[in-house]
Amino acid sequence: MKRFTTLFFVLLLGAASNLVIGQPKLVFDKTDHNFGSFKESAGPQTATFEFTNKGTTPLILNSVNASCGCTTPEWTRQPVAPGARGMIKVSYNPANRPGAFSKSVTVNSNAENPTVMLVISGKVEEREKTIAELYPREIGSLRAKQNHISFPTIKNNEVKTETLELVNDTDKPVVVGFKTIPKHITVTVEPENIPAKGKGLLTMVYDAKAANTYGFTSHRIYLTLDGSNDYKNSIGVSATIEEDFSSLSAAELANAPVALFNTLSYDFGDIKQGDKKEYTFELKNGGKRELLIRNVRSSCGCTAVSPSKNVIAPGETAPIKVVFDSTGKKGRQSKTVTVITNDPKNSSATLRISTNIL
Repeated sequence: MKRFTTLFFVLLLGAASNLVIGQPKLVFDKTDHNFGSFKESAGPQTATFEFTNKGTTPLILNSVNASCGCTTPEWTRQPVAPGARGMIKVSYNPANRPGAFSKSVTVNSNAENPTVMLVISGKVEEREKTIAELYPREIGSLRAKQNHISFPTIKNNEVKTETLELVNDTDKPVVVGFKTIPKHITVTVEPENIPAKGKGLLTMVYDAKAANTYGFTSHRIYLTLDGSNDYKNSIGVSATIEEDFSSLSAAELANAPVALFNTLSYDFGDIKQGDKKEYTFELKNGGKRELLIRNVRSSCGCTAVSPSKNVIAPGETAPIKVVFDSTGKKGRQSKTVTVITNDPKNSSATLRISTNIL
């Protein structure tokens, strides 16, 4: 009986040893590769990681996952016999990725070391960009970095200047002129005759006082190139004009008008398509001087706004009727109305109407 027990434990120990020995073992020649420095124009770079199955049973690579879409792996798909070799190729695409990089590839297998991390690194030297990439906006035969000039905030008594570089990437000179320009905007180009493969500088001067308005405003400046009348050759210009209250004294601020709304939002709920709904906001002057409505602007042509008056006496309340036309609309809708006044502490108020169109 004692001999039988000893034999049983010997066989059991042997079986356990076979279970350990019977696993594949994934051994790479290297687990990292540095491409060094290379040019972006050189295109994708590939490194090959070779490995050996140093176990006693076939090795299977279950998955090979890259940490970035710019890295593409290829690998040995069939089982790798004990003592045999396999490989994983890792390609890195440098397009539009200048600078140093370090990317990882995770290898999962049935080996006793089931997860192995491979790393590729290097530095991409930025290629020289084309004129089309540096100046992506086309304005007729000219190119620019953008076809819009913005004056984000400008006081109603200010004059501001912005510039825009124009590039002639053609083989012929281009003469630049302008059609009718708003009276509060001055535009010039130097030189007016931009040479082939040359540059010109467009200068725009915005006189907010001459604009004589408040809030957001936008225009298009139409260019004539070599005398052409193509309305596609244009530059947008926008500005948000704010009243300048900086000269008001402490006493004037204390006695200033105060814009108070009964609410800043209203929901019509569910309505049928084609319905017209209206709501009247109430604007009260809680200050000590006349409240002036400088401007009222809606975010959509579907919303009509009718203030009953533009001058509100101290303590007086004036209605502002908003009519929403749901024709051609569907689903959830939200529109805004901007009311600009001479309240120095809250000169711009946004009213919101919303609805669900069935």
